[in-house]
Amino acid sequence: MASTVKNRPGYGQLLRTPGAWTFLLPGFLARQPFAMLTIGIVLLVQHTTGSYGSAGVVAAVTGVSMALFAPQSGKLADRFGQRAVLVPGVLLHTASVSALTALALSGAPMWALFAAAVPTGASVPQIGPMVRARWAAKLGGGTSQAEGSGGGSPLMTTAAAFESVTDEFTFVVGPVLATALSTGVHPAGGLIAEAMLTLAGGLFFAAQRGTQPQPSRAAGHARVEHASALSIPGVRVLAVAFLGIGSVFGGMQVALTAFSEEIGNPGANGLLYGIFAAGNMLAGIACGAIAWKSGPRRRMVLGYAGLTLAASALWAVHSVALLAGLGLLVGLCIAPALIGGYTLVESLVPASARTEAFTWLTGAVALGQAAAVTVAGQLADEHSASAAFVVPLVGTALALVTLLALRSRLSPRAPGRIAARGMGHRVPVTVD
Repeated sequence: MASTVKNRPGYGQLLRTPGAWTFLLPGFLARQPFAMLTIGIVLLVQHTTGSYGSAGVVAAVTGVSMALFAPQSGKLADRFGQRAVLVPGVLLHTASVSALTALALSGAPMWALFAAAVPTGASVPQIGPMVRARWAAKLGGGTSQAEGSGGGSPLMTTAAAFESVTDEFTFVVGPVLATALSTGVHPAGGLIAEAMLTLAGGLFFAAQRGTQPQPSRAAGHARVEHASALSIPGVRVLAVAFLGIGSVFGGMQVALTAFSEEIGNPGANGLLYGIFAAGNMLAGIACGAIAWKSGPRRRMVLGYAGLTLAASALWAVHSVALLAGLGLLVGLCIAPALIGGYTLVESLVPASARTEAFTWLTGAVALGQAAAVTVAGQLADEHSASAAFVVPLVGTALALVTLLALRSRLSPRAPGRIAARGMGHRVPVTVD
């Protein structure tokens, strides 16, 4: 599976990429609030309504809205540039989160919370996909390679792993910070911090114009009708797989919150979720440090199978120590699946639609998370935390079946093979 060849592509070489730090540090700061949003909503709405089910539905509306609008945001960023999308987006998001917080604290009816949740989710800044698109542009990943390479540059797998580690670090810090603020300072503390950090970090990232990919409109393609990234079969398969990963994130957030309440220790929620996210982060570090002989498709399938197996035991665990250990194992299995999927995007999708493709995957995670939060919330209300832990198992099992059945769709496109599809409209032909 892995190679021990010296001088292999690694984090040191990746971080020496010219200009990388000009978007890495702002991107790191700007994405920190992302992991605070769902848990902040769940904790605030559960506090004001007394119902995990209601809290889950409001969080789900936010997630569905994000899933629907994120790809459109990515498409606009590909065409007009990331700054043109980010600046109005972070302003709208800050205003929407503020409105949602005020409505929840005032005891507003559920329909009002839903109304505020829609723009809150729709305006979530897509920092992760934008950073990944900058990596692809910087590393010159414009050509397809064999499956084993994962893209035009051998550093693309390392970059995907690095971004996974960065994402998961936010899921270590974010839920813990949001939980601490919501339970120790004020029920709205987590959401207020999320809005303020999004505003500051998003504007800082948007100011880094020099490293953003060249907009397709500026490149002279304003009159070209581009195919959606979702028209590529491999992207659709990846989206289904990422739905299952979203079900793990959403199911774990609600189930761990309910479990912590059941044992009379609400503060354990942030710790348990942090351990789960730490497993993902550690696996991500390992994935980027190893020179793999197997391709990203195989690694993704194997990682997903392990994830489903680990999730199958969650519902039966009733000890904090055992749940922490199993949560760590679940997290360890997520990273190979995520990194494999993001690496495959670089070889499946043309550069002009790459940000959109990344946002489809991010949106799929959000949609899976939204569905899981809703179902897990209802199960926690009507039954117990153990019932809520069934959600990650069902979500990953269904996605694994799809991934196994359609894995041939994840083969990179053959170099130079492009099929016309209407006037000025070209899409890559995938090799099955």
